[in-house]
Amino acid sequence: MDHMDGVQKSHIAPAPRIGGVPIVLGLLFACNKATLDVQALIAPILIAGMPAFIFGVLEDITKRVSIMHRLMATIVSGLLACYITGYSISRVDVWGLDYLLSFTLVSVAFTAFAVGGAANSINIIDGFNGLASTMIAIALFGFALISWQVGDTLLASTAFVLASCVFGFFWVNWPLGKIFLGDGGAYFLGFSVAWVAVMLVERNPGVSAFSALLICLHPITEVLFSIYRRWIKHLNPGHPDRLHFHSLLKQRYVRRWFSGHSDNAHNSITGLLIGLMTLPAVIIAALVHNNILLSFSAVFCLFIGYTTIYARMVRFTFCSPFKFVLIKPAPLGKASGD
Repeated sequence: MDHMDGVQKSHIAPAPRIGGVPIVLGLLFACNKATLDVQALIAPILIAGMPAFIFGVLEDITKRVSIMHRLMATIVSGLLACYITGYSISRVDVWGLDYLLSFTLVSVAFTAFAVGGAANSINIIDGFNGLASTMIAIALFGFALISWQVGDTLLASTAFVLASCVFGFFWVNWPLGKIFLGDGGAYFLGFSVAWVAVMLVERNPGVSAFSALLICLHPITEVLFSIYRRWIKHLNPGHPDRLHFHSLLKQRYVRRWFSGHSDNAHNSITGLLIGLMTLPAVIIAALVHNNILLSFSAVFCLFIGYTTIYARMVRFTFCSPFKFVLIKPAPLGKASGD
């Protein structure tokens, strides 16, 4: 059970945090019923995702698995996926980096760390009812749409099956929070989304790597902001706080907009609102997936938009996103010659 004590806890009653178990069982059942071609793509995800899933579930049950051990488990899942499928990130559409990624060792190492980071980013954003599951389902539907657009129907089917498993979980998790993803579910789904993104780019040379990044931009940006925020405060990167984008949105706006509703309702409304942030990214990615410049421009614009809104919630006023990131505000009492 996930109890209510903790800096980042926002639910009002204990809830089981083993939502990853029915999702994995659902995917296993779906794999058994799928065609052989689709099985060939789903089975490696199930097998390679086990280290991330198992270490996450162990943390859910024991609360004694360190962040570093869980991170290493997700990296191992990335390495296993490379070994089983033969896929690894060979291009990011950036001159110079693509040359480095032409070396197998660099490509595999980069893929493992990227997949591990993406898996952990889902765990970072998993803070409110429906948040992670909405974001993941929409992202997977987005990957399915792009795959279908470029004629990769097998990958489209794989992404759609994964999204359907997540969607089934969503209706038990949202709006009442009867079950949580837990670390096992968050790590496994984070790995799955990342691996579908890898396969999309590697199987389809005409798809820009930036379009795959665009769909996953929200959780990746959130984890980078979390690391940066704790770094400037000289805190451990894994140190919990209430300064995530979703936490601030609830505190600053949702509680005010829906003041007549319960805290559990605020939780679920915030989760859905944040989860739906992935929808514009998916729509844009589907339109510009075959254009590197437009895909990169979209990534840059959405990142700036995220930073601007985050700065507004932290500073209570609009300010330059570049100034917000690069200039640390002076401590109280030491500004203007005080």
